[in-house]
Amino acid sequence: MPNRTTPPAPLSRSLADLRELTPARVGLGRSGAGLPTDALLAFTRDHARARDAVHAAFDVAGIRADLAGLGITPVEVSSQVRSRRDYLRRPDLGRMLDPASMQMLEGRGIAPCPCAIVIGDGLSPTAVNVHAVALLRQLLPRLAADRIEVGAVAVASGARVALGDEIGALAGAKMVVMLIGERPGLSAPDSLGAYLSYAPRIGLTDAERNCVSNIHGAGLGYAEAALRISWLVREGLARQLTGIGLKDESGGAASPPALSGCDNSAT
Repeated sequence: MPNRTTPPAPLSRSLADLRELTPARVGLGRSGAGLPTDALLAFTRDHARARDAVHAAFDVAGIRADLAGLGITPVEVSSQVRSRRDYLRRPDLGRMLDPASMQMLEGRGIAPCPCAIVIGDGLSPTAVNVHAVALLRQLLPRLAADRIEVGAVAVASGARVALGDEIGALAGAKMVVMLIGERPGLSAPDSLGAYLSYAPRIGLTDAERNCVSNIHGAGLGYAEAALRISWLVREGLARQLTGIGLKDESGGAASPPALSGCDNSAT
């Protein structure tokens, strides 16, 4: 007698249902050997938005004005990058302050502080322009409630993540929080990341940092991100570490935990 198998049960959910749960490009269908026109046009549009986000202007003046509304007067610094072209081709230049910025920070006589905040353009200035100050509106009251003083606040142009470590070291900060634009994706061209380093100094590795990522309208919201960041700042200062030894136990809503050394190509 031949083996007879029971036919598989029909799928309980369709591809259309799956598309409601994820921004990923699933079940696009095909037209001949290619994509349907609508899917191709959507891909082209999102790819263009991602490219535009990389090359968008960093609105330093707008960020300064918004920070003034929070009672903050930031310092403006720059990396050794001289153009966006250099930024993309020479990541190493984005990790080092230019001489003028270094001298300015060294000459300010900034008092040591528990926490410094750096706002850098990164790979998506669009993300920083839209989300950085809005996140700070949620984060600063949480830090104040934990009696964590924020000393220096810097706005950094041509920045990679590691630039925050040099700025934090010159500011005498025990902890630096770097808000920076992450690599744009097809579903999120405006994603903001927050990188935290305890005892910031030149040469820190990604394993010595924590990251709260995917902060944007369709991702992690400002309130949830502020909860996670403030918890990591408080516990990092108390335990005197960040990175692989510090796991997010903030008890926030179900979403990926804060990761050490996460790579969004902003480093």
